[in-house]
Amino acid sequence: MNEMPALKVRNLKKTYPNGTAALKGVDLTVPQGEFFALLGANGAGKSTMIGIISSLFPQTDGTVEIFGVDLHKNPSLAKSYLGVVPQELNFNQFEKCLDILIIQAGYYGIKKKDALPRAEFLLKELGLWDKKDTKARSLSGGMKRRLMIARALMHRPRLLILDEPTAGVDIELRRSMWDFMERINKDEGTSIILTTHYLEEAEQLCKYIAILNHGEILINTDMKSLLAQLSLETFVFDLKNELKNTPTLNNISHITLVDNKTLEITLNKTQNLNDVFTQLNNLNIQIVSMRNKANRLEELFMGVVDSHFHKGKMKDENKLNNGENHE
Repeated sequence: MNEMPALKVRNLKKTYPNGTAALKGVDLTVPQGEFFALLGANGAGKSTMIGIISSLFPQTDGTVEIFGVDLHKNPSLAKSYLGVVPQELNFNQFEKCLDILIIQAGYYGIKKKDALPRAEFLLKELGLWDKKDTKARSLSGGMKRRLMIARALMHRPRLLILDEPTAGVDIELRRSMWDFMERINKDEGTSIILTTHYLEEAEQLCKYIAILNHGEILINTDMKSLLAQLSLETFVFDLKNELKNTPTLNNISHITLVDNKTLEITLNKTQNLNDVFTQLNNLNIQIVSMRNKANRLEELFMGVVDSHFHKGKMKDENKLNNGENHE
């Protein structure tokens, strides 16, 4: 028997009073217990969609269900399942960190004595326990972002929406936040929807992905299948010893000696990475480490959006050619 999805959106539409169609009949299902990426450029409709799910404003048409509960018919129950970390800081800057969490728990009927252990756990996990009695206004930007996450998790939501959670956070701290979010997903079974401009973040964390563009879902699939669509992939090899010349490898034409201890090799789908290792080893070239050069997801994202743009352009041209656009 299939599990009830964490989020089920059907034919979701939003048209603003000025006539702008922000969402054009979006269908989206987020599996229960999974980490799901929702990607899109600025203006794609992500913020509108999150706003509707969070009950900040109503949809024009369509339905939203959170764990089977219709958001329009039973908003209180549906929202009790939901935790949201918006992009904007929206807590009282003059409250102490611990008080912000306790007050948040109170909104969900959680008594202070029951909320304190949860608040302590979250603040410790997010490296904020020593700031518990500090007013939020004194925190750094990264600390405020972590406090927002802690606040959203106080009532143990079944579905957590993270809207650009690591924006403006340094790389080291970003990775520690990744680790924490993965633990919440696995240990507490929290379903998580992530929107991010750091596409490597989505690749690292998420099993499923949807790409939204101009109010429409272009792709909705699992991450592994999407990444498999890449025709070319470039790897960077850090070498133990210096090279004077670019090595020659059989059946591999795209090889660049970036500097005397770094090689870049581009492979297509049919070429085997193990074959590269074997050939380099036969040439006594020792590899210290290897990594992907480009963000693979970013390449795909741009490719998908570009392809959709050209398809739309062709449709418009066909309409013109068929005389559908009369003055």
